[in-house]
Amino acid sequence: MSTTDDATTQARQTPAQQLVRFIRDEIPLAHTMDLQLGESSDEMLSLLAPLAPNVNDKGCAFGGSLVSLMTLSGWALVELALRRQGHDCDVFVAESSVRYLAPLWQDFRSEARLAADADWTIFFNTLNARGRARIEVACVVPGDDGKPAATLSARFVAKRRE
Repeated sequence: MSTTDDATTQARQTPAQQLVRFIRDEIPLAHTMDLQLGESSDEMLSLLAPLAPNVNDKGCAFGGSLVSLMTLSGWALVELALRRQGHDCDVFVAESSVRYLAPLWQDFRSEARLAADADWTIFFNTLNARGRARIEVACVVPGDDGKPAATLSARFVAKRRE
């Protein structure tokens, strides 16, 4: 593909698609996992991963892949919100807690949303006032039966680039 074709393709992508392309290009693990965009809205972002490159020795999804996909979906939710508001920030996961609840034997997805007590308005007001802010995100990997197979609670920090 030529540079012109590549620029045209990128211009046609949504901001969420551009972000997932960035993640795959800049984070080798995400490329190896074959991470893909699921859905994206102001309230939720989901990422998908096929089982084959994320399988463990038992034939089910590797726990490291589950936590990686949840962490990346939470990070992407925050990063995309910042980009939509025109903020140029570094985003870090500061703290997280994961629970593995059931094995997964097929392709899987992670859904990231703000935690119940988190608020974008407070986050952006704090970022504008202090140049850094934190926000809580809740991620879930749905299982075969619709119940969570894994969950992640994480605090992400955004710091304005100088």
